[in-house]
This record gives sequence, C-alpha cells and structure tokens, in this order.
Amino acid sequence: MVLRQSVKVIKFGYGVCIAAEIGIAIVWMRYPDLPIPAVAAMAIPLVLALFIAIRHIRRRMTRITITADQLRYESGLFSKTMHAVELAKVQDVRVDQSLGQRIINVGDLSIETAGGSSRIEMDSIDNPREAADHILKLAQTAGKTGLA
Repeated sequence: MVLRQSVKVIKFGYGVCIAAEIGIAIVWMRYPDLPIPAVAAMAIPLVLALFIAIRHIRRRMTRITITADQLRYESGLFSKTMHAVELAKVQDVRVDQSLGQRIINVGDLSIETAGGSSRIEMDSIDNPREAADHILKLAQTAGKTGLA
C-alpha cells in the first residue's frame, strides 16, 4: 500500500485559476476600454497557478509505503529523505480531520513508533481511517509474528 497526500485541494485550486482566467477574459471582451492592461489581469491567476503547481509537486514527492513488515516514509524531489520503521514497532496510529477534511474524506495521519524514530506524520491523505486501520492490522500481525 502506498499513501500519498491528496490532490483534491490542488485540483480545486487549479479549477479556481482556470475559472478566474475565463472570467477575466469574458470581462475583457465585454469591456475592452478598462484601464487595467489585460496581460496584468491575466497574470494574477497564472502566478497563483504557479504556486499551486509547486505545492502539487511537493505533495507528489512525499509518500508512505507499507509492506508486510515495514513502513517507509520518503520525501524530496532532488535530495531524498527516507525513514524506515518495522511495523512491529508501530504503537499508535492517529487520524485528525477538520470539518472541511471530513466533508471531502481527507485527513492527517500520525504514526507513533517505539524507539528513537518517534513519530511519522503525513497531512491530507485520502481515506485516512482505512489507511490507519490497515496499518494497525499489519502492525498487530507483525507484532504477533515477532513475538513467536
């Protein structure tokens, strides 16, 4: 199982930028004598879309990979950070959801582990409860096989 941050909010942001561009173009066609240059008005949604694209790339470069015995957190585009934890060391999995996140079925996942690694957090993942249940189930299975 691979967990990545949700792109629902990112897609919404792109949609707002496209709608703003269309809206500005319509206003410009209707009222061509406006004192603001069309290029300046059209640049505002494009700059916003650039910031959204940067956030999109950052979100896509962060993931948690869950195998039968290990949980691996990776992030970064050019320089990578990787943090691996044995599933048997997972002690607690927490899901936090604001009202807005609950509406779109997104949440923040926090995984507490034994030892020095402490906590792994990932914001805004899709279906966070299902992910938490899956991690806990695998951790319990790994803990039982680790004791035997």
